[in-house]
Amino acid sequence: MARGRISRLSVRDVRFPTSLGGQGSDAMHTDPDYSAAYVVLETDAGDGLKGYGITFTLGKGTEVVVCAVNALAHHVLHKDLKDIVSDFRGFYRQLTSDGQLRWEMLLCFPSQIGPEKGVVHLATAAILNAVWDLWAKQEGKPLWKLLVDMDPRALLSCIDFRYITDVLTEEDAYEILKKGQIGKKEREEQMLMHGYPAYTTSCAWLGYSDDTLKQLCAAALKDGWTRFKVKVGADLQDDMRRCRLIRDMIGPEKTLMMDANQRWDVPEAVEWMSKLAEFKPLWIEEPTSPDDILGHAAISKALIPLGIGVATGEQCHNRVIFKQLLQANALQFLQIDSCRLGSVNENLSVLLMAKKFGIPVCPHAGGVGLCELVQHLIIFDYISVSASLKNRMCEYVDHLHEHFKYPVVIKQASYMPPKDAGYSTEMKEDSVRKHQYPDGDVWKKLLAAQEN
Repeated sequence: MARGRISRLSVRDVRFPTSLGGQGSDAMHTDPDYSAAYVVLETDAGDGLKGYGITFTLGKGTEVVVCAVNALAHHVLHKDLKDIVSDFRGFYRQLTSDGQLRWEMLLCFPSQIGPEKGVVHLATAAILNAVWDLWAKQEGKPLWKLLVDMDPRALLSCIDFRYITDVLTEEDAYEILKKGQIGKKEREEQMLMHGYPAYTTSCAWLGYSDDTLKQLCAAALKDGWTRFKVKVGADLQDDMRRCRLIRDMIGPEKTLMMDANQRWDVPEAVEWMSKLAEFKPLWIEEPTSPDDILGHAAISKALIPLGIGVATGEQCHNRVIFKQLLQANALQFLQIDSCRLGSVNENLSVLLMAKKFGIPVCPHAGGVGLCELVQHLIIFDYISVSASLKNRMCEYVDHLHEHFKYPVVIKQASYMPPKDAGYSTEMKEDSVRKHQYPDGDVWKKLLAAQEN
């Protein structure tokens, strides 16, 4: 039973200098410092439990998300957790429809900050992730188990169906969840025994040298990885050389995916992928602007004869974009993100739409805590919604997990279901303190070195 009044909300700017080693580098983001706006909720329940929430960022601009969290804090403070979760749909809508923020941001920066998109939506995700973490802890369950055990009607009461009822009504969603009850126990046992299949993006960042790429790829093969993703899009000849190197290392039978991180115009994407088709990629990820639904549809149509699918979603800022991508047959693989959308609530609606359209969900992960969070969503999806592992896998990137109190567990290239209560969002306090920007020890030294 949810309990306690939210007595305190704090938020910190936490950054890791990943740009120094080329981690996370791609065709569009050449020097990312993987970062997070890190929210902590406290209550007056007296049980000592706190809710931890994050939203993923790339360094500069994290302070803007922190400001947005503080701007939304009044919606959370002094509210009873029981009241929040008993009307979770209403609470979600309250956060995403703040009248003043919605109007002013829509006028000034509609594509970056406005309603259910950009900075305010990232802040919403951080807050709601903390609420879900707190609730799951109070229930004594990992988040995936909390979701799996919820009555279908109670689960649906967490979702805002506004703007998507033309493709998914609440009754449609209820029928999906009702069918998902069949065989649910067996699927849960399967997950506990074998885990959810993963693919690795750790080997082939654009900033890595060939020697580093070979070394990491060889290590991944030794560890049993069979699915690999490579970054492309900066230089065609270099892409062909690197893809040939990786394909030669992993062999023809293993799965290769490519990720352009929004680098191309539509005709350019088709032309470029026609050249890279010889390496037999399963998909090209984010070939163009994440807002261009019809562009993705055109690319998808052009690449189907080549046997290449389109994957996208990590930069889609709300359920409406996903709805239109599905309506337009613009993708063959849907990639949710646990911190880009409005937390669990909005991701649930996208999982259900994907099921209705028969499109496999292959989540985006990596970053700061994205693997820790999204594992809960995809395990729930398999047990209660999709009931299938066909063409499904979850991204894994092997860095920064050491900073989390409950890091992911990977066995035989699969995510093993978390057993600790909560959303796996809690970071080690020592890591937060050292990497807080700009006053943490790590950043004090780096900034001082830059000045000198």
